[in-house]
Amino acid sequence: MEVAAVYAFKNGTEVINSKYPALLSEVANVINAVDASLCRTKVSKEKKMMRDVLFDSKELNKAFKKEFMNQGWQPLQVKCDYPTQYYVEGYKPTDLKNGASIEMDLIKSKLGLEVLFGKYSHMMNNVAEKMTIFSSLGHIDAGIEIVPVKSFTDIMLSNVPSFEQFVWDLEKRGVSNIDVPAMIIGIDK
Repeated sequence: MEVAAVYAFKNGTEVINSKYPALLSEVANVINAVDASLCRTKVSKEKKMMRDVLFDSKELNKAFKKEFMNQGWQPLQVKCDYPTQYYVEGYKPTDLKNGASIEMDLIKSKLGLEVLFGKYSHMMNNVAEKMTIFSSLGHIDAGIEIVPVKSFTDIMLSNVPSFEQFVWDLEKRGVSNIDVPAMIIGIDK
């Protein structure tokens, strides 16, 4: 695979280039090492692409995670401890023992990394919410999001977000003081 585009959110490219040059080089090496052709295994059942063999989003995610983990990157899952002090008097919650958790795909040396070939609805969540939470918990201070460019999403199932859509959304949203510097990397097969 190859890097096709780069977007700096809240000066993410500058921050990551200056603070994490070796890790950025690792990211580029992993992108180049992933053989996307091995993930072109999904037979479409969608009307407009009936029986076309498309890239399997789950297989692409697995391939990237495997390569990153071989370089020492690790996922991090944080348990959500639900607050209980806001229930009104007399209300008894049922089962809070099975609380949720939040996970960042990969982290190394306080640099967070998300690989997104999944649903469009998760796109903004990664940068605008998840990276902010992991930063406030002290786990990261910058992040990278890897997403396919539009031409690559055209040979995947529907609802896969593109780099172009992500950049448009981020630019229309604007930057908040709580946002984390992030680099959005658009990749192609």
